[in-house]
Amino acid sequence: MKNQSFTTEFVLLGLSQNPTVQKIVFGMFLLVYIATIVGNMLIVVTILFSPALLVSPMYYFLAVLSFLDACFSSAITPKMVVDSIHERKNISYEGCMIQLFAEHFFGGAEMISLTVMAYDRYVAICKSLHYSSIMTWRLCGILMGGVLDRGFLAFHHPVSLYLPLALLSA
Repeated sequence: MKNQSFTTEFVLLGLSQNPTVQKIVFGMFLLVYIATIVGNMLIVVTILFSPALLVSPMYYFLAVLSFLDACFSSAITPKMVVDSIHERKNISYEGCMIQLFAEHFFGGAEMISLTVMAYDRYVAICKSLHYSSIMTWRLCGILMGGVLDRGFLAFHHPVSLYLPLALLSA
């Protein structure tokens, strides 16, 4: 006889069962989330619409990092904020996996983006006379392609762990 039990959704307990504390948590996390998104998008818009800043690879990398940070924050926080005031706090298995994959992708891409920014600063400081010939826009494009590539490689962990569980329960 085959086991027929499998999980279709998860129940989230939240930070508190007290309605007053839930409202405080909702307000606090909503304000922090809005500040994060507005701050990161302000950085991106400022760099994109300022011709003086966009010519430097450092600001290009900073704009990419800010965009990735806004996406990373948007992977989980909205569901958490909404659940903090709802009576029923649950998430489907598919929704949980989407959040997990998005978190790994944007987190991995952000880490590699920080590494690329560190390399850019290394070249600017240690090889300052050769900076413009080393950090060409072609190399910047290759490095950003590496950022996305490594973000996709960050999928390996959740896919290898959780996808077989989904296939076994189906």
